[in-house]
Amino acid sequence: MSSDIDAISSGSPAVFQQQVENEAKKIRRDAQLNLWLSIVSPFSLLLVWELSSRGGLLDIRFFPPPTAILSTFWEMILSGELLKNTGISVLRFAGGFMLGFIPAVTVGLIMGLSPLIRTILNPIVGALLPIPKLALLPLIMLLFGIGELSKIVTIASGVFFFVLLDTVAGVVNIDKIYLEVAQSFGASRLAFFRTVAFPGALPLIFNGIKLGQGVGLLLIVAAEMIGAESGLGYLIWAGFKTFALERMYVGLIMLAFLGYVSTILLGQLERFVVPWKH
Repeated sequence: MSSDIDAISSGSPAVFQQQVENEAKKIRRDAQLNLWLSIVSPFSLLLVWELSSRGGLLDIRFFPPPTAILSTFWEMILSGELLKNTGISVLRFAGGFMLGFIPAVTVGLIMGLSPLIRTILNPIVGALLPIPKLALLPLIMLLFGIGELSKIVTIASGVFFFVLLDTVAGVVNIDKIYLEVAQSFGASRLAFFRTVAFPGALPLIFNGIKLGQGVGLLLIVAAEMIGAESGLGYLIWAGFKTFALERMYVGLIMLAFLGYVSTILLGQLERFVVPWKH
């Protein structure tokens, strides 16, 4: 390494400039290659799937050709059925996410700042956390019925614990000097929450939000498969029951698309709200 540096430093400025330009070109070529590979690889997989289905290597009853799925996808868009069910799932997910997020941040801040409250609530959280949230679905339906509220509560139950735990961890790990400065300036409890505890915990809160987002999408599908007549989960389940697998795959594609878009949006929001993390 040192010999390379010595060789560069001993050369003329023109040689050094040429070496820098060559390295920059190599980096650009590698970036373009990686971009093309990321585009070509999924299309190659779809092409293999298409040829295998058409050639009889895959059972067309279970793996219909991608072109057939695309045709069904387009028909469902034109009829408005796909957009309607997607919109319903998005609204349910948003309602459940907020219902889980707001109490989780509030309770998490309190637990993080109060060792007493943390000691009281930790055993309860520790007992409820390992329970699969899908296992709570029958109880939620008994308490809230099979309407919209039960689906929203199901999503909230999954989001709540991830955001809660990361909020507590974020507050507990705030540098003590910030706490001492706030106390020295006589900050009120509300000002302390708003200017120290919440901003300090934000990086970990976003980590909990990302985890909760994935679990929320899983739960909305499960909730819509039971006692629902709309939504992506219902679309997937109905396609399976009627053996209209093209429709089932359309629902899965839209679900994957929602997960991808929500991940990108959360990443952009995090960069805006927590710029110091990046």
